[in-house]
Amino acid sequence: MPQAKAHTEYLTFNTRQRYEMVHITPQVEEIVRRSGIEDGLCFVSPMHITAAIYVNDHEDGLIEDIGVWLEKLAPRWPGYKHHQTGEDNADAHLKALLLHHETTLPITKGRLDLGTWQRIFYAEFDGQRSKRVIVKVLGIAKG
Repeated sequence: MPQAKAHTEYLTFNTRQRYEMVHITPQVEEIVRRSGIEDGLCFVSPMHITAAIYVNDHEDGLIEDIGVWLEKLAPRWPGYKHHQTGEDNADAHLKALLLHHETTLPITKGRLDLGTWQRIFYAEFDGQRSKRVIVKVLGIAKG
């Protein structure tokens, strides 16, 4: 008999650069597989306010375009009020607001049910230190 189940795992990233887009679809797919959930939802969220999760095409030109767009909207600039607190990452907070803080994806027949070009990305805007992403899988498991 099928039963409701929850499964939680964490991914840890320590990017080499301050700003980096990390393709994480394979890691999330593996967590879904390990969960044993056949039908449900997969929630993915960075546990930091200077990072984001988004779903889009895994194409280098588009990834570069997203970075240019974010820099135009929230440039690195020393004049932010937040920098008066001793921080230097106001642009990272703003960039994270522009992208999705989290995403929820469908699971069908034990697998992520993504569109043809949909891939999951961890967007880091204040990196070079250890940060976590929670992956929570909820749904119905085989009995």
